[in-house]
Amino acid sequence: MDWKSHRIDTLLEQALVEDQAVSDATTNLTIDPNLRASASILARQEMVVAGLGAVSRLLEIFARLDARPPAHTRFEVISHPEIFDGVRVHKGQVLAFIRHNARALLSCERVILNLMQHLSGIATLTREYVDAIQGTKAHVLDTRKTVPGMRALEKYAVLCGGGTNHRLDLASGILIKNNHISLGGGLRTALKNALERRQKGQRVQVEVRTPHELEEALECGAEAILLDNMTPAQVKTSVERIRKEDRWIPIEASGGIVLGNIRAYAEAGADFISVGALTHSAKAADISMSIVAEPS
Repeated sequence: MDWKSHRIDTLLEQALVEDQAVSDATTNLTIDPNLRASASILARQEMVVAGLGAVSRLLEIFARLDARPPAHTRFEVISHPEIFDGVRVHKGQVLAFIRHNARALLSCERVILNLMQHLSGIATLTREYVDAIQGTKAHVLDTRKTVPGMRALEKYAVLCGGGTNHRLDLASGILIKNNHISLGGGLRTALKNALERRQKGQRVQVEVRTPHELEEALECGAEAILLDNMTPAQVKTSVERIRKEDRWIPIEASGGIVLGNIRAYAEAGADFISVGALTHSAKAADISMSIVAEPS
């Protein structure tokens, strides 16, 4: 993750502005502006880390937004070499140690924690799904079911958890779904138009829900198949049918897939299994920040 990219910079700055971090009324009235402090970011559960790289960048952006003298913007973020994004840590482990101006630490604390808790929660849940299909050939995919504006970071967190990114956005691939078929003149017409009008290198994937739709998609030249809302048994039957084709066709399963049944879908032969819950239902990881004054 390039934490200094324009898109990520803008998102992080908006988070600080939303919290009015540089106008922290309580901190500015109660804390000596010259006080230096140390902060420990602590994992309070077993989890997969994501978002560590954002800590330094948030503090850099805060310093740019703040009007205080440069001397008050000096900081240092230290983490153990064995702790980085994508690593599983245990309850009680320190994820990072920060030395900074006390006011800056207090004013940025909530934004840092919100971001790390959210991203680490996604990474942790993703790892659970990945572990559940270990030993099979299937890959866990994310979806576009993300918080508006947060997609790049959320999909990064999925990678930290061992998952695989699907389409980043609507321009990143062609997926003909039910509504496209309904509004586009039927499956045959929609697929024909997509195959004829696509840009070079774009693969055309078609969502199917029944054996009839599957046969139609294969007959009309679909290059990838999404098996939507099928049972594992139906997926297995569909996979067996698709593998009879004389060309390689990637197979994705989606819809109603949870931790309790994802392995059945993997063992049914799907190459990819997409799970919206990775991003729309991940519980925030339990992370805290302890701040203490440094000796004067």
